[in-house]
Amino acid sequence: MRVWIRVALVMFAVGWGANQFSPMLIVYRHALGLGPGEIAGLFAIYAITLIPGLLAGGPLSDRFGRRACVLPFAALSPVATLLLVLGPHDLTLIAAGRALAGLCSGMVFGPATAWVQDLSDGGAVSARRAALALSAGFGLGPIVAALLAQWSADPLVVPYLPHLLLGPVAFVAALAVPDARRSAQPAITGYRWPPAAVRTRAFWLAVAPAAPFVFGSVSLAIVVLPEEVTSAHTLSAGYAGLMTALAFAAGIGVQPAARLLAARRPQAGVVAGLAAAAAGAAVSAAAVAGADRVLAGLAAVLLGLAYGLCLVCGLRQAEELAGAGDRGAVLACYYVLAYLGFAAPYAVDGLNGVFGKAATFAALAMAAAMTTALAGLHAARVRNSPVSRLPAGRRAPVRS
Repeated sequence: MRVWIRVALVMFAVGWGANQFSPMLIVYRHALGLGPGEIAGLFAIYAITLIPGLLAGGPLSDRFGRRACVLPFAALSPVATLLLVLGPHDLTLIAAGRALAGLCSGMVFGPATAWVQDLSDGGAVSARRAALALSAGFGLGPIVAALLAQWSADPLVVPYLPHLLLGPVAFVAALAVPDARRSAQPAITGYRWPPAAVRTRAFWLAVAPAAPFVFGSVSLAIVVLPEEVTSAHTLSAGYAGLMTALAFAAGIGVQPAARLLAARRPQAGVVAGLAAAAAGAAVSAAAVAGADRVLAGLAAVLLGLAYGLCLVCGLRQAEELAGAGDRGAVLACYYVLAYLGFAAPYAVDGLNGVFGKAATFAALAMAAAMTTALAGLHAARVRNSPVSRLPAGRRAPVRS
């Protein structure tokens, strides 16, 4: 087994543990009689610990090595799931499990993405490898959990059992992986925050605008749409799992094409992803207006395409801007911006009360279309710049 695959397996396992909870919110709502505030709290507590973990994990991995950050929290990820198994009716234990899962995700995703690149040939190949591992975990975790919750005898416990097996297996597989960055470079001293790449115009014009659409698009597909096109009585974990399968199948399926775009014109891939997000939101508006599950499925596919394109091409651009000594920190900053997209369900809920469901999605489609246009203008400007017309071997990353 190639060594990068072992690190990718850790990303897969931690991503599984992080996102297996999404369809379980429906189960908890019905089984425990939770209100909207409690559901929102369980969803939000993951983000409360995730963001500090991301901001700490990247710089720490640059300073002390990838293994020192990834392995301890890869070991703790199944412990977070165990808390959910031990307290299926205890909100305190459920909240503690989600908080620990958020911290593990934050401390693993940025450093592990950088670790995969350290062990790869670099470029778009490493970006796609990391994106594929993360997407597979994010997608399969909730699908399996939804199916087990729908048809198992104990829907509050059984859906979590696969991760209790997968997590330790991934941890053991990664124990023998060398810390490539630490073996090649001395430890960093005098570290500056934020990293140099994040202080450039290139990062904020080319990378940052599309980053929230990564998880913003997929959260609309797997969290918002299932509720908007069904009633409280008919909403089920099985239907939520189907929408998750459609979104992540599209997101994973488009990644080979995204890798080719990322290798040649990464900004073009971002523009394509944003256009898919605009189309997905527009179809979502029609779906919620008529409570049409077929249209909702089509919207989930389009939003999944947006996720896959924006993730691979965004990671590629972030990696290009990063230096060898601050790659983990730059990727962590990228993931922070991407995870802002998980606020989309809360934004939709608030806007629904003002504009109505269909108009809210129409407004999101317009916002995505405007971002697409701005990204396209920036891509055209960069493509027509003197640097872009140099032979590939003579180009240098645009850092300002």
